[in-house]
Amino acid sequence: MNFDSPYNPKETEDKIYQLWEKSGFFNPDNLLKRKKRSFTIVVPPPNITGSLHMGHALNATIQDILIRKKRMEGYKTLWLPGTDHAGIATQNIVERELKKQGLPRHDLGREKFLEKIWEWKEKYGSIILEQFKKLGSSMDWSRTRFTMDADYQEAVKEAFLHYYKRGWIYRAKRVINWCPKDATSLSDLELGYKEEQTTLWHIKYPLAEKSKFIIVATTRPETMLGDTAIAVNPKDNRYKNLIGEEVILPIKNRKIPIIGDRAVDMNFGTGAVKVTPAHDITDAEIGNRHNLEFKEVIDSRGRMTAEAGKICEGLKTTEYRIKIIEELKSQNLIVKEEPYKHNVAVCYRCDSTIEPIPSLQWFLKMDKLAKIATQAVKSGKVKFHPKRWEKTYFSWLKNVRDWTISRQIWWGHKIPLDGENDILDTWFSSALWPFATLGWPKKTAGMKNFYPTNVLSTARDIINLWVSRMIFSGLEFTNKTPFSDVIIHGTILTKDGKRMSKSLGTGIDPILLIDKYGADALRFGLIWQSLGNQDIHWSEEHVLAGKKFCNKIWNATRFVLLNKPPQINADKLRRLTQKNKNLTAVDKKILNGLKKTTQEVNNLINKYEFGHALHKLYDFFWHEYADIYIETAKKQLADNKLKSSTQNILLKVHTDLLKLLHPFLPFITEEIWSAFNKKNLLLIENWPD
Repeated sequence: MNFDSPYNPKETEDKIYQLWEKSGFFNPDNLLKRKKRSFTIVVPPPNITGSLHMGHALNATIQDILIRKKRMEGYKTLWLPGTDHAGIATQNIVERELKKQGLPRHDLGREKFLEKIWEWKEKYGSIILEQFKKLGSSMDWSRTRFTMDADYQEAVKEAFLHYYKRGWIYRAKRVINWCPKDATSLSDLELGYKEEQTTLWHIKYPLAEKSKFIIVATTRPETMLGDTAIAVNPKDNRYKNLIGEEVILPIKNRKIPIIGDRAVDMNFGTGAVKVTPAHDITDAEIGNRHNLEFKEVIDSRGRMTAEAGKICEGLKTTEYRIKIIEELKSQNLIVKEEPYKHNVAVCYRCDSTIEPIPSLQWFLKMDKLAKIATQAVKSGKVKFHPKRWEKTYFSWLKNVRDWTISRQIWWGHKIPLDGENDILDTWFSSALWPFATLGWPKKTAGMKNFYPTNVLSTARDIINLWVSRMIFSGLEFTNKTPFSDVIIHGTILTKDGKRMSKSLGTGIDPILLIDKYGADALRFGLIWQSLGNQDIHWSEEHVLAGKKFCNKIWNATRFVLLNKPPQINADKLRRLTQKNKNLTAVDKKILNGLKKTTQEVNNLINKYEFGHALHKLYDFFWHEYADIYIETAKKQLADNKLKSSTQNILLKVHTDLLKLLHPFLPFITEEIWSAFNKKNLLLIENWPD
């Protein structure tokens, strides 16, 4: 290697990664002679539809820092990679590609369509895993798993039948979230929300026995033909005397009751709301409490049904909204129209507006499982970092509904009962990830040696979608928590604080940054900005700073190599630094600084404060070591009495810093290490103490 030229990551990174893979040390089976126990992380499995984005890059870097440090500390480390089949997302993208070829899914048929998905998976499904390698991720690729592997499918089947036999899985017709575009049910957690500027209509409902009206406020007049009650809060003095009365439902001209229910918000609109039990989940709960009739006026295509009447049958809900407002105005029943801004539920995959409709689905009872998951965190068996995210976790579990686990799609795990064609929710299978990837339900060596896993690192938006479900699944099926620590890392936002979006052109491709600056520089930029687990307002300037830091390390290495002692004696180095005899004040200061920095970096990484650890290393290397000690060492090397000790101190400090920096900047540190030590990879060198 040529230290006279600036560090060039393009000449280094692919070569170094191949060296690591060839060594076999990503595989813990080659570390079994180690006395320390195992340390395991399972990667949050990215979708096979995906490519590396900045969130993936940050999360992978965090996990790699932990794995590399533990490997150097002597643990049998396993970082298990894999991908998720991502039912709806994958079906959508493949269906879209086939349509371009004039091959609609239903024309192909289920079997042929699934063949096309497998072909797509083989061609594109591992792109993100290859991109993880570009980032330097030291995963055990020999254990790569996929949620549709044959043995993983057996694990999903085992889990379903276990719940079914316990009576926790049942089938029922209930109001669920329905995506008309994807033609499938969705759970509450699979909904996205987008702000919509709409109108709040105030509509008169005539009282049946009096020539008066009760005024109802709604943003969805198109559902009113399915109303079976008007609800008010029983504490609302404005309407107390009307509870038990009846009103005439406009247009349909049928009587419906006025009921009292505490779920009604007295401050919304007029304080009186229409109740359409078949087309609103909250209304459905009110309907069940009051024995109301469920009238289905919207179908699975998002169109009005025959039940709604000839005035609107077959129309899209958006079309009928216009028509019903015109009709209500013609009957002088619209009292007021006011602009209203609210969040509309949309499909998290295709962004289509959700229609709540009654549907026959499979559900998993959540009452006991929620208690299991809650207790795991309250008891301290699972800890969140930062702790504040426990609130999000507990809040969902406290109010959780039974989980709609069936999906009306073709790609995924079929419900394992005779005559069933529905597919299980993707999150049902990924809830088994920490142990199904290790061979459960079989008693495998993987389960014995590497389960429970130790740390999960993930984003806050899947605390309830995934983390909570893994926790109760792990306890239910293995009687152990699947991990002990959950790191919730910050979200990477644009510089002005908005969410990154490829479709809006605000997303950043980390592979382009690697090509421009190198993987170490990108890792530096990601972790440098990760302070206190707050969201990151992304700045490429910090990646450039990472590149400059790599060059600083490279240049300092050149000086140390030029002044390397003739013979390197590890014991002599240790004695020298421990006894501190015949050392100058500057020598003692740098050695004490190294000891202090080593302790601080250890403590910070152990507390998952990666950004602060990197700041400590950067400041010590650049300012105390390179700027001060190396400059002083140049003078001491000219003094024959100080030359030998100065050479040894330079070597000691430099090599220890390479070790401390390795989890953060693995490529450049490994490349430099080979100039000092031709025998061992830095990958498995001892961590400084």
